Amino acid sequence: MKVEFAPLSVPLQRRLQTASVVQWVFSFLCLAQCCTAVFIALFFTRFWLVSALYAAWWFIDREKPSKGGRRIHAIRNSIIWRYMRDYFPITLVKTAELDPRQNYLMGFHPHGVLAAGAFLNFCTEASGFSTLFPGITPHLMMLSLWFRIPFFRDYVMSGGLVSSDKESASYVLRKPEGGNLLAIIVGGAQEALDARPGSCTLLLKKRKGFVRLAIQHGTPLVPTFSFGENDLFEQVRNPKGSWLRQLQHRLQQIMGISLPLFHARGIFQYSFGLIPYRRPICTVVGKPIPVQRKNRPSEEEVDQVHQKYLNELSKLFEEHKAKYNIPEDRHLEFI
Repeated sequence: MKVEFAPLSVPLQRRLQTASVVQWVFSFLCLAQCCTAVFIALFFTRFWLVSALYAAWWFIDREKPSKGGRRIHAIRNSIIWRYMRDYFPITLVKTAELDPRQNYLMGFHPHGVLAAGAFLNFCTEASGFSTLFPGITPHLMMLSLWFRIPFFRDYVMSGGLVSSDKESASYVLRKPEGGNLLAIIVGGAQEALDARPGSCTLLLKKRKGFVRLAIQHGTPLVPTFSFGENDLFEQVRNPKGSWLRQLQHRLQQIMGISLPLFHARGIFQYSFGLIPYRRPICTVVGKPIPVQRKNRPSEEEVDQVHQKYLNELSKLFEEHKAKYNIPEDRHLEFI
């Protein structure tokens, strides 16, 4: 006999959605520090052997983030991510097929404050990536710094995150069987400092490393724009040249990560807090751009492919912006 459960009430669904987003924000703002603290603290307790054994495992497994990571499908398919999807909500849109016999390099734009769209679409199955793109395995690049944190490194790898270095990218892109997609948030941590509602500015004009990488492996480039990514948080005013912006850039140079001063809503009130606003995100995956393989491309060849990428990304934005309430007179700006 089939047992049917009554649907959850709307208030309960909203509470679960908020809770899922709270744990996601916590995981990226506090979990890394907590993992480090626990790892060190255990050495001073009777459970010191746990940290000692993990340290040994960590050393043996140290190259895994650069070798494709270690995804855990149970975590990628967790119901928590579906509640997080519905909180905003977040949707993934396909505009062209991806051949599972090929590998692809995706440029994801914009970074936003916490890259919510990139994480949920490519590190979980909440938006149905495997259904939309059968036979394609997504890998999202993340700063190598995060993979040096005990326990936390295993958590982020479980979703398909890999370290953001050339060795890691090459490992994914040169797999002969194909069917791999490497997603790079091209603007990176620096672009996060300009993430505020309504912004259409991308740090991309001089970012050409991902293009060179695609040419060296003969990998098609896939432009992707995430509408609404910049609308989740307000950010403290930090114009270029201000003391705050200079401090943020200095900290980025030292630590490798940017520290945007952002705020949105709270858990039980909507006036102030670190929980993102309930604003929709729609990540639109564009048509692959064919790339001719060449081991040592010239600067001119890289520039040509880079310009083609900019044109295709702008075209993707213009074709879809009206659907997501972007004013007709607003266009992408590359800096």
